[in-house]
Amino acid sequence: MRKRKIVFGRAGRRAFRSSIALGVVTCVALAAPAAQGESLPEALTKAYQTNPQLNAERARQRATDENVPQALSGYRPQIVAGLSAGLQAVRNLLPDNTIQSATLRPWTVGVTVTQTLFDGFKTANSVRVAELQVQSGREALRNVGQGVLLDAVTVYTNVLANQSLVEAQRANVAFLQETLDITRKRLNAGDVTPTDTAQAEARLNRGRADLNAAEVNLAVSQATYSQVIGNAPTQLRPAETVDRLLPRSREDAPGLAFRQHPTVMAASFDVDVASTSIRVAESSLMPRIELQGSVSRNRQTDATLGSFGTDQASVAGQLTQPIYDGGLAASRTRQAKEIAAQSRLVLDLFRNQARTAAVGAWVANEGAKVAVAASESEVRAATVALDGVRREAAGGQRTTVDVLNSQQDLVLAKARLIGAQRDRVIASYTLLSAIGRLDVKTLGLNTPDYLPEVHYHQVRDAWHGLRTPSGQ
Repeated sequence: MRKRKIVFGRAGRRAFRSSIALGVVTCVALAAPAAQGESLPEALTKAYQTNPQLNAERARQRATDENVPQALSGYRPQIVAGLSAGLQAVRNLLPDNTIQSATLRPWTVGVTVTQTLFDGFKTANSVRVAELQVQSGREALRNVGQGVLLDAVTVYTNVLANQSLVEAQRANVAFLQETLDITRKRLNAGDVTPTDTAQAEARLNRGRADLNAAEVNLAVSQATYSQVIGNAPTQLRPAETVDRLLPRSREDAPGLAFRQHPTVMAASFDVDVASTSIRVAESSLMPRIELQGSVSRNRQTDATLGSFGTDQASVAGQLTQPIYDGGLAASRTRQAKEIAAQSRLVLDLFRNQARTAAVGAWVANEGAKVAVAASESEVRAATVALDGVRREAAGGQRTTVDVLNSQQDLVLAKARLIGAQRDRVIASYTLLSAIGRLDVKTLGLNTPDYLPEVHYHQVRDAWHGLRTPSGQ
């Protein structure tokens, strides 16, 4: 078969060169420095400050803090005041068959103070349970914070990658359009057959479809970005990895996850909560000692009999010892022991999951490095191949479809490199999260760290007050 000579005009060569140049630019878009725009640390800071999921978890933790003063209330006296008043109609039948009627207006006021002296150590153990729940809740909050920051990294890099893919597809469509225009001119000149034109037109339509798909993905990623970060993406800067914060070896990663990951730490506190809850359940079987003091005044007026009143003041101690409650306390104790056994198994499960996740994150991060290097080599080779095919086509040794296939190979190579660069950044942050260090302090973000212990100390010893420390 005779090879037909392919001649590109000035516009075609310009589109070709811009396509190759864009391949280089988009390949390094996730790693090259930039002077303006919103950086990844800035986006992470916004997400940390405004993300609804994270703020909701903080509110949950503040509610958990209130378990401690509720448990401490068992040490404090209980004061109850009572007041009653009303009308009472009285009709007396006397021995001489006369009737005496009166309307009484009795009223009573009193105050009772009850102080528990001993409750089978229920209060002490309940306070311990509440404090452990606070510790567990803080770790759960830290884990949610890690998830939100990792989501922020993902949406940020997705927008960057999809922007690069859209630009790559636009350059590809421009190149294919120029190729189709040139092929049609050559068809009119009799240099090519209608088959060449059909091939160029088919590739152009495929390119337009790919561009549309890339634009759809970009719009979706931008909407997700607004959901996680709190504002629409504008002028995003290239993202960088956090290799400097990662463990140095594969063996270090699971050990760090075993000791530091918030799910493991929270499960550890949950074991202590369950173990202490056994003693809380057992306290129902122990004696209870209370001291109660009361003061009251009673008055009622009888127009016939005169006034009658009573003033009382008393102090009494009370000792109660449960004998049998239908097996309720015993069942609760057995239940607490089973829950404690379950919590220990859950702790083992989370430890194994943390180790596995850390190893997987390490391997994925190393694999992402290899993928980036391989994709960069593929782009360079595909660029050289396209340039060679174009020259050969100009000399009549290649057909239109050869140029189109080579161009498609380059576009696919650039897309893979853009994806690899994105995955490289996400993998590094995923590994940092897997070892439990994806937080504001480690990343050095320009925002104050949320300190849950501040609210805890504000409410722990509060004896009264309906308003929260924030004024609600």
